[in-house]
Amino acid sequence: MILLDTCALIFDSLTPEKLTPKAKKNIEKAAEENTLFCCDISLWEIAMLIQKKRLDPGTHTQEFLQLMLNARRIQIYTITPEIAALSCSADLFSHGDPADRIIAATAIYHHVKLITSDQKLSVISQLDIIW
Repeated sequence: MILLDTCALIFDSLTPEKLTPKAKKNIEKAAEENTLFCCDISLWEIAMLIQKKRLDPGTHTQEFLQLMLNARRIQIYTITPEIAALSCSADLFSHGDPADRIIAATAIYHHVKLITSDQKLSVISQLDIIW
């Protein structure tokens, strides 16, 4: 099972050339096996980027999000009390971005590999990162 962070979702949907060959291969394999996930907070982050005009998917926000999920049959992990608590652990995270903390905590909680280009997350030994 593979969890895509927000950038990986955007890259896969709009600029796949920004993904590494290893990331592309793992995304394609997980999509074929129906084991590709994202966090609910990534949908919010993408919607905010579109609203702020920092991302232009060429269609309405809700339509883009649905197309993105449907294209690879991406399933959504929701924030649970366990994930929320884990994301606040000072022992695990020095990363200041709350969304990234939730995404990382989700990967740790569900014991899934995380596709991310975020170097700040690479220092977390509990994460199995693909990039």
